[in-house]
Amino acid sequence: MSSVDRFREKVNLKIFSSKPIVLKIFRVQSILVACFGIAFLVYVFGFPQTEESRKIEIFFLKFIFGFYLLNYFVRFFYTFEPGKFIRTTWLELVLLILIIIEALTDLIIDRPLVYHIVKSLGREQFVFWYMFVLQGLLITFLLIDVAKLGTLLDFFKISTSGLFILAYAVLIGGGTLLLVLPEMTVNGQGATWLEALFTSTSASCVTGLIVVDTGTYFTLKGQLVIMMLMQLGGLNILSFATFFASFYSRGMGLKHHSMVHDHFSSDMLYDAKSLLRQVLLTTLVIETAGAIAIYSLWNPDLEWKSTIEKIYVSVFHSISCFNNAGFSTFTNGMMHPLNSSSYILHLAMTVIIFMGSLGFYSIQDIFGIENMRQRMKMPWKNFKTSTRVCLYAAIMLTIGGGFIFDWLEANNTILKEKPVERFLTSLFHAASARTAGFSTVDFGLVHSSTLVLFMFLMFVGASPGSTGGGIKTTTFTLILLSAYATIRGKRNIELFKRTINWELLNKAFSIFTFFAGGVFLGTFLLTITDPQIDLVKIMFEQVSAIGTVGLSTGITPLLSESGKLVLIVSMFIGRIGPLTLAFALSKRVKTVNYRYPETHFMVG
Repeated sequence: MSSVDRFREKVNLKIFSSKPIVLKIFRVQSILVACFGIAFLVYVFGFPQTEESRKIEIFFLKFIFGFYLLNYFVRFFYTFEPGKFIRTTWLELVLLILIIIEALTDLIIDRPLVYHIVKSLGREQFVFWYMFVLQGLLITFLLIDVAKLGTLLDFFKISTSGLFILAYAVLIGGGTLLLVLPEMTVNGQGATWLEALFTSTSASCVTGLIVVDTGTYFTLKGQLVIMMLMQLGGLNILSFATFFASFYSRGMGLKHHSMVHDHFSSDMLYDAKSLLRQVLLTTLVIETAGAIAIYSLWNPDLEWKSTIEKIYVSVFHSISCFNNAGFSTFTNGMMHPLNSSSYILHLAMTVIIFMGSLGFYSIQDIFGIENMRQRMKMPWKNFKTSTRVCLYAAIMLTIGGGFIFDWLEANNTILKEKPVERFLTSLFHAASARTAGFSTVDFGLVHSSTLVLFMFLMFVGASPGSTGGGIKTTTFTLILLSAYATIRGKRNIELFKRTINWELLNKAFSIFTFFAGGVFLGTFLLTITDPQIDLVKIMFEQVSAIGTVGLSTGITPLLSESGKLVLIVSMFIGRIGPLTLAFALSKRVKTVNYRYPETHFMVG
C-alpha cells in the first residue's frame, strides 16, 4: 500500500462517523437549491427583465453554482473510492471545471470567458449570451438532480404503467405552467389556461392539433418550450431522466431498465443504458441530418430575418417531423404558399416522418452497423420478424394510401398539380396521416371519402417503440392474420413460418377494443358538446386526437371549451396508450392457476 493510500485510509477512518449526517444535510440542501433553481429559471425565462434585474440574476446564479461546487467537493471528500467517484460523476466535474474557468477569467482579467467568445464571434448583447450560457449550465445541473431522485423509483410501489402516466402528466403540467407566462406570447400576457393546457398536451403527446397559431401567437421562448415538449414527449421524458441517471454513481435501478425496454418495445439483450444511448444517438443523427436537408430545401423565395432564424426553423421542423408532432412555425403550416409547392422538401420530410414512425427497434435492426455487417457476411440472414412486420406494413400503408389519395383528390385539392407533383403530395400526406399531421392541402375541402381513408390510416398509426401513435402496425397485422386464420379454419396463426403466441393476439385485440372504444366515446361526447358541427368532421378530429396525428378539418379552434377538454383527454390517452391506462387503473388478479369448465355459445 502506498503512502497516499495509507493517508487516505486514515482520513476515511477519521471522517467515517460524520459522513452520514453531513451527506444527508447536503442532500436536503441540494433538493432545496434545485427547487430554488427551477423557480429562478421560470422567473428569468417567463417574465420581462431589465438591466438591473440581470445583475441580481447573475448574483443568484453564482450563489447556486457555488453551492454545487461545494456539494461536489464534500461528496468527493467523503468517498472511499475517489477514482470511481470521478468516473461516475464526470459530467458534473466537467461542468464545474467550466464554471471555475469562467470565475477565474472574470477575477483575473475582469471579463468572463464567455465575453471573449461572444466578442470573437462578433455578437452583441453580451449580457443575453452570458445569461444564456449560465442558464444552460444550471439546467444541466437540475437535470442531474432530477435523475438522482429518479434512482429512488425502485423504492416506490408504482407500476411501470403508472410511472408512464405520471411522467406525461408532469410534463404536460410543466409545459402548461410555462406557456401561461407573459414572455411566452406575442401579446405579453401569456396564453390562457385552456390554450396553454391544450398546446402543452398536443406538443407533449406529439399530436399537432392547435387552438392558436404557433408562429404568430407564441414568441421564440414559447416556441422553444413547444419544441422541448415535442422532444421530451416523443422519446418519453422518463428516457431522458434515465439517461441522466446513468451518469449518477448509483446508476439505474431495475424499474429504469423495465421502463426503457417496455417503452421502446425492445427484447434486445443489452442493458437499458446501452439501449438509451443508441436511441438518443439515432435521434440526434436523424434529426441533425433532417435539419440540414430541410435547411437546404426551403423555397428560395422565403424571406428570413437572419441565418440563425433559418437554422432554428429547420431544426424545429426536423424535430417536429421525427417525433411525428406536426407543429410548424408557419401560419397554416406546410399549406403556406411557398411551402406547398416545395415538393423535394415534402419528400425529405416524408423520409424523416417515416423514420420516426418506424420505431427505434426496427431502425436499429435495419441500420445498426453491427447488424448491417452481419448481413453482408451472411446475405441469407433476414430482419427480425417484428422488423419485417413494421417495415412491410409501413411501406404498404404509405404507398397504398398515397395512390388512393391521388385517385380520390385528383379532381379536387390536387387538381392543378402535375402527375409527379401529385404523387409526391399524395405520398407526403399518406406518410403524415400515420401520425405526423403535416398537410399541404386544406382538409376542410377534401372529399368525405378522403376523410374516411385518413381516419383508417390515423387509426392504424405507426409502429411500436416509435414516436407515433395509433393502434400500431403490428396490432393491425395480427388482427388481419387472426381473421384470415379463422376463415381458413386454421388452429394456429402463422407469419413468416413462425407461430404467433395467443397471449400476443389477446393483447392486440385488447388494444383494438380500447382504442375503438376511445374513438366512439370521444365522438359521442363531442356530438354533445358541439352538436352544430358535422359528424364526419367531429369523428375525424377525434381519431386525429386519440391517434396523436394532428390532421384537422379546421374545427379544433371552433370547439367549445368542453369539446377541447375532450380532445385533451383523447390526446393524453392516445399517447400513453389505452391499454397502458387500463393496466394502471385495473387491479391485477392474484392468481391464474385455475380453469372453469368450457362452455359454448353462438357468435356472428
